[in-house]
Amino acid sequence: MRKWSFAEAILVLIVCGSLLIEAGALIPPRYDGFVFGGGEEGKGTAAEVVIEAFYDPLCPYSRDSWPPLKKAIKHYRSHGVALIVHPFSLPYHDNAFVASRALHIANNLNSSTTYHLLDLFFKKQERFYNKPTRHLSRAAIVSRIAKFATKALGKSSLSDIESAFEDSNTDYQTRISFKYACSRSVIGTPTFIVNGFQLPDDGSDLDYEKWKKIIDSLLSGNVVD
Repeated sequence: MRKWSFAEAILVLIVCGSLLIEAGALIPPRYDGFVFGGGEEGKGTAAEVVIEAFYDPLCPYSRDSWPPLKKAIKHYRSHGVALIVHPFSLPYHDNAFVASRALHIANNLNSSTTYHLLDLFFKKQERFYNKPTRHLSRAAIVSRIAKFATKALGKSSLSDIESAFEDSNTDYQTRISFKYACSRSVIGTPTFIVNGFQLPDDGSDLDYEKWKKIIDSLLSGNVVD
């Protein structure tokens, strides 16, 4: 996670605060996020060790932190460790909300493709950075990301993806993800919460060995400092 400027931190705090006020006592019908390996969100929270990762699909620090975490989850998933990824659209990444919405759409249409699409965003995220898209309209961005999502869901899914971008429910789901992150005091990406507690370390500095040390300690019944 890069160092934030004062202005950026204030911007995220203002956006989070206004959305939480707007949300009020709003409770979504399902627990937010995407369970690694598929399945319902509630099943992920029943694991012995639950890792929640807050990722912006267009954040290079999220991208860099993903391979070691994915490797760790693949190794420990059969040992009672679950991963739930929550998309968190940073407000200074112009196209992050649309990309996060595409992840919700993929999860709704075929949950087995959600993480494939996340991998694709991380591999090709430069295409959707602010500078190369600064002259594109919002509609053009949505169209471009909808077509990009077919790489995960299949070419025949384009009309379904485009229809989902017209559905207010996918907008709602993406806003809920942002509000949930704000409710957990998340202001940057990547951020990791393990068994309900935020890791104190800079998320982008967690390599596979550090994840292994954390998980091994928890599975042994020890407290992680």
